[in-house]
Amino acid sequence: MLRRDALRTRRSRCQICGAEFGRGEGMTLRPVLPFGEAAEGRAARYPPFMRLVRLQHEGTAHWGQIEGETVHLTRGVGGERTGEAVLLGGAALLAPAEPTKIVCVGRNYLDHIRELGNDTGDLPKEPGIFLKGPNALAEPGGTVAYPSWTSNFHFEGELALVIGRRARNLTAEDAPSAVAGYTCGLDLTARDLQKTDLQWFRAKAADRFCPLGPWLETEFDPRDVRVQTRVNGEIRQDGRTSHMIFNVVDILTYLSRFVTLEPGDVVLTGTPEGVGPLQRGDTVEVEVEGIGVLTTPIGA
Repeated sequence: MLRRDALRTRRSRCQICGAEFGRGEGMTLRPVLPFGEAAEGRAARYPPFMRLVRLQHEGTAHWGQIEGETVHLTRGVGGERTGEAVLLGGAALLAPAEPTKIVCVGRNYLDHIRELGNDTGDLPKEPGIFLKGPNALAEPGGTVAYPSWTSNFHFEGELALVIGRRARNLTAEDAPSAVAGYTCGLDLTARDLQKTDLQWFRAKAADRFCPLGPWLETEFDPRDVRVQTRVNGEIRQDGRTSHMIFNVVDILTYLSRFVTLEPGDVVLTGTPEGVGPLQRGDTVEVEVEGIGVLTTPIGA
């Protein structure tokens, strides 16, 4: 059985690009481009650190830039400011993405593989991928109803990223620049259906099964950050992205071999150990170090 220290120290060759690196290494950091600039291939003209938020204002969805406790509304994602501003504390936040698809990585932490009883002693050679549709998005702070058709509803807290430009056949060198920003994600799962169904459509892709937010961090190093999930204030998951089997570069280069990643697409990078069942009335918090907290109440 593979020990955690072996996972930390072994050096591997990326299955896609051929580069050799230790797990958690391999990413060449560079400024992350906001959607508009990245999609058009121009150099970013924004501050090196920016939080982008999507919100409901006067009945319409808007993007904005967070500055202190103020949100400055913008023309599109990362665009020019409109001159309107609202207080962050009173804003009705939306999921910070408008995806054509939500791509998820399963079993990307060794301890999570073990807790599911799937440890064969060898690391996976390729990422395990499944999809959710845009219907699965839920806004930060929004209630997700406990489905009537499952009796084993689970939480999985994750680091998520949002794509900033159309991308196909990414290399390890240019993969980071395809990311618009990073945020917190919650992969809600009907575990009983996951075990019985041939595909994970019902178990993973139902309406509001992917809360996302609260905002995008456009300048962020994803290689070694804490990912913590709390249920009713009690810590249930507490991992670090450095323990991923496939890091962000691995994931993006792999995915872009098979599908075109579009601006706004969401990628969930996998969950650490500690997943478990939810009850009606629970409150789930996913916190990613350096980003913030995504809160999701579970309704009746």
